[in-house]
Amino acid sequence: MPIRIQVRMQAQPREWTWEWLREWRQAWPSAKRVLDLTLGSVLLLLAAPLLAAGALALAAQRLPGGVLTRSPRIGLGGHPFVLHSLRTRRLRLDLLSRLPHVVRGDLSLVGPEPLPPDDERARAPGADADTPEIAAATAARHWRQELKPGLTGLAQVRSRSGMPWDEPALLDQHYAEHHWVGLDLAILARAVHTPLRRAIRGLTRHGKAHLSDTDHRRCGYSAAE
Repeated sequence: MPIRIQVRMQAQPREWTWEWLREWRQAWPSAKRVLDLTLGSVLLLLAAPLLAAGALALAAQRLPGGVLTRSPRIGLGGHPFVLHSLRTRRLRLDLLSRLPHVVRGDLSLVGPEPLPPDDERARAPGADADTPEIAAATAARHWRQELKPGLTGLAQVRSRSGMPWDEPALLDQHYAEHHWVGLDLAILARAVHTPLRRAIRGLTRHGKAHLSDTDHRRCGYSAAE
């Protein structure tokens, strides 16, 4: 009588390879996405009453295009999306109304300016290459394809310095090559600090008393003296 021998194959444990580590890191959200999701949600919650009041005020005016503007933009990886904004720049409500795009993942809090599809800066180098393979390989290395556009960015907070090295394109490229969470927090702090300082300065100048030439003169002073 033949003897049957059953051999059980034990599953070998998966080796810790660089590919597995890369897949594991991609499965978790990046620190930049965590910052966008948490801080963006908090800002949206705080700004919701102000945005609702602005939308009601615009609705009362019965604008022909509605209370929102809709414009196509190019996002991460060259994928297009429709950007919605309130039709007003008072109190920067147009920027605050874009916070849902941050929570959804179309935008980041900090990043380059979101460009329309017909903007030459939105076209990746190699788009006119001879073969689609070359064009795709070149576009994948283009820095604008590698990160999301943002509500604000390094170019926005340094746009008024007047220095030749502070051109928006150079600043956006510099951010794309060196961005990290600390830089994002610094840019956000600068974006909030600058308009707040201008508002305080405007209030201070508005309430400042202006003395005339005769306010500090002695009684009985005359120009003939």
